[in-house]
Amino acid sequence: MTAPSPPTSAGGGTTKPGGATKDAGPTTPAGATTAAGASKPGEAAAGTPLRVVVVDDDHLMRIGLCSILSTDESLQVVAEAADGMQAVECAITYEPDVMLMDIRMPVLNGIEATRRIVEVAPRVRILILTTFEDDDYVLGALRSGAAGFALKRMRPEELIAAIHTVAGGDSLLAPRVTRTVIEQLSREAPPSELALDRLAQLTPRERDVLTLIARGLANTEIAQALNVEESTVKTHVKRIIAKLGLRDRIHGVILAYETGLIRPGDLPKA
Repeated sequence: MTAPSPPTSAGGGTTKPGGATKDAGPTTPAGATTAAGASKPGEAAAGTPLRVVVVDDDHLMRIGLCSILSTDESLQVVAEAADGMQAVECAITYEPDVMLMDIRMPVLNGIEATRRIVEVAPRVRILILTTFEDDDYVLGALRSGAAGFALKRMRPEELIAAIHTVAGGDSLLAPRVTRTVIEQLSREAPPSELALDRLAQLTPRERDVLTLIARGLANTEIAQALNVEESTVKTHVKRIIAKLGLRDRIHGVILAYETGLIRPGDLPKA
């Protein structure tokens, strides 16, 4: 695909400290298609690239991310945004399969942008781009409806795989991020009776699967741990989400702590 063109400051863009420019609005990369006739998230036809929107107020970060994604023909960057408000506009206009979302941005931060996008474009999967300094925002982003977290220091092939993971309907939560979530939850109120009642709906095997999800394991790893087929794990995950009324498996991590199913000491080393 054609590599995305870097955004310009044309049309009234303002200047940031250090001389960097802030975009006046969302930009469309060269060669990108419009939203008309696009496949819905998770429903891209065979051979059709996944549509991605890159959201970050750092101009160079956006350029770098777009450059990485342009190396994979299965991905197409259809727009870029420099703040959360622009991200909401892009979600409505382009209905991408996945949005790569920074957390700390001007005008509207990534957490509030995620919350709004989930309301107006619920089929868009949001993958939060995070750094070690963003730990305090992790739980809020998850509760807002983010599909997962990708560390900004991850390798290009890992980022591409992460995009495909969330586009396919799965969630992405690395053990280190899981640890952060649990540590934040540990400072909140103890498990409620309502949370315990919800957990009681699960079979023993479903509780095992939820425990492993909360430890940050992927479906393939859970299958190996339980000595079952991955398809069996996927079935369990779907039933868990349906029974507990969860948005996705990440919210299962939150519930697992709220019910005492897993505690900080149960997590693997980061």
